[in-house]
Amino acid sequence: MANRHLSRSVVLQTLFEWDFNGNNDFLAQEILNRNSVEFAPGVGDEQFMDTLLNGIFQKQKELDTIITKAAPDWPIEKISLVDRNVLRIGLFELLFSDRKEVPAKVAINEAIELAKSFGGETSGKFVNGVLGAVYKELGEPGKDDVSPKKKEEVPFEKMAIEEKAGAVVYAWHGDDLYFALLHDVFGHWTLTKGSPEKGESLEEAAIREAKEEMDVDITSIKEKLGHTEYVANHPEKGKHRKQVTYFLAEAKFGDLKLGESGGLDDVKWFKAKDIVDLNFYNDIVPLVTKAIGILLKK
Repeated sequence: MANRHLSRSVVLQTLFEWDFNGNNDFLAQEILNRNSVEFAPGVGDEQFMDTLLNGIFQKQKELDTIITKAAPDWPIEKISLVDRNVLRIGLFELLFSDRKEVPAKVAINEAIELAKSFGGETSGKFVNGVLGAVYKELGEPGKDDVSPKKKEEVPFEKMAIEEKAGAVVYAWHGDDLYFALLHDVFGHWTLTKGSPEKGESLEEAAIREAKEEMDVDITSIKEKLGHTEYVANHPEKGKHRKQVTYFLAEAKFGDLKLGESGGLDDVKWFKAKDIVDLNFYNDIVPLVTKAIGILLKK
């Protein structure tokens, strides 16, 4: 909507001034209030602007890390003030906003329009390239969405289910308990997972995926830990539920090697006591916590 586009432009101007003047977060709200009155009087969208600005500040480190990885030839400090703040807005909405309110395509298109309006001659293409790369790593959410008028919405409980398998991989080394974790391009530590091949059980799929993604040898599957679930869209299957069943898997402690799975950039062993402060996805935390509880009781 037009008001939201104007509100994003006010946030961009605020970020530009904040960035230009040395990233003083304490003055940011004052700058936003001034810009809102000057450039968007009577719009009545202050809550959206506040939420967007404060969200970007809270996630700035993660956003800047992703920009650096998605545009490796452009150090963050070398990207123009306008372009890097347009990217912060676009990435925040792409990664952290409610997709019902801000679909992925809307987040990208709005950022491109901001870049064209406020940036240089090539800003639109640059922003499109960076956000497009991140969008592909996310699996292109919403790519095949169709209008409700063309296709009836399938209730969640009636959606087809696609099963995947994953594992919390651990090993004992001396008296220490270690976990093998993967790091993705969005700055999170996560677990190995993938789809079963034809004829594979979920346990067999978890063992194979761990070998392919981490080059780790699973010696035994101890027990089922639980599962996560999310909705995906497919041009032929339509909306369906992806359920990932996670197992507690013991492995041999040894050198790890990152496989060729897209979206991953590191793999490491961590001592159990050192993983508390790692940046995990919310649905992964209960699985890792449960695994630690099980293993430390034994």
